[in-house]
Amino acid sequence: MALNELQQLAAILKGSKYILFLFNDQNNGDAIAAALALKLFLEKQHKQVDIAASEFSAPKNLSFLPGAKTIKPALTQLQKFIIKVDVTRNPIDTISYDIKENTLSIYLTPKSGLISKQELRTAQSTFKYDLIVTFGTADLESLGSVYFNNTDLFYRTTIVNIDHQSNNERYGQINIVDLRAAATAEIVYKIIKQLDEKEIDADIATALYAGMTVATKSFRAANMTPGALQSASELVTYGADREKVIQALYRTRSIGTLQLWGHVWANLEHGSAGGLVWSSVTQSDFARSGAKPEDLKGVVEELISNAPEAKVIALFYEKDGTAKNIECLLTTEKKYDALELLKPFHPIGNKRQATSIISGKPLPEVQEEIIKIIRQTITSK
Repeated sequence: MALNELQQLAAILKGSKYILFLFNDQNNGDAIAAALALKLFLEKQHKQVDIAASEFSAPKNLSFLPGAKTIKPALTQLQKFIIKVDVTRNPIDTISYDIKENTLSIYLTPKSGLISKQELRTAQSTFKYDLIVTFGTADLESLGSVYFNNTDLFYRTTIVNIDHQSNNERYGQINIVDLRAAATAEIVYKIIKQLDEKEIDADIATALYAGMTVATKSFRAANMTPGALQSASELVTYGADREKVIQALYRTRSIGTLQLWGHVWANLEHGSAGGLVWSSVTQSDFARSGAKPEDLKGVVEELISNAPEAKVIALFYEKDGTAKNIECLLTTEKKYDALELLKPFHPIGNKRQATSIISGKPLPEVQEEIIKIIRQTITSK
């Protein structure tokens, strides 16, 4: 009899030794928390787990979760290149190397005689990871450089895909995609509960509760379900620290961040159709407030929560201390594809949130150009 997805997952986790967790780092607090929770659970089973996301920088509001600061911004040391030497006739006396002009030279000195090229062989080790698990990631391209720089790893390694988004492309060998769930963290909670409920401790419960809180905008979003509320309630009984989660997510914003948000709100503009809204931030705005570009993600979440008519949200800001290096952060609701809307500007990210950097043009010109193209695209749909 065929195994269901959970049974398949249990079997493959049992046989795996070194597991890689991945998610896209585009405003994906739900996935971060879900991955950290499952990592804590699997480490109790004596599994080795690494978590990575392209160019990851731990969000301040999630840094309280155990393991958040160990998430890697890139994949390194995936394989070893092996040089084999037959030393049957000529044992090696010394080994040395040097690097000149970007070339590595390895020197092998035999105790006697000579080493010929016929006695040399090369090989590559297998990949370090024997399983990949993705969280809240609709497609592999959304993983950015982690995927594009290591495509062979993805072709040769089993992938488990855990998500709750309707646009998920089911690219894994095992796809646990539950459209009824309000969060990826809710799915992970159900997985852990069925695998070994007694291993759920306060840290795991708190991480899962944090993920659900982020995904549901503190249980206020339209995707809330009775099942999600039940799961959240159960997590509290397992020891989830609700006060710590609320404090970290919603009560730690600096005065500078709030000043920056005020500027974004004050300069908000909107289109005549399609739910398009946009605003801009200059370097002087950052300087006056003391806030940073990463603080803008929070204002996007607030817009989504408090302005349901906003379906396409574009934020433009001057990046890296120059007025001619402009980044556009575009966030969309389900009807629109952020990557497609920014396609002429070579975006990175995923269908829900993408960024493009345009150099050599001032902010007003970039804003006008991008808004014009987005407006034309969404009004034609």
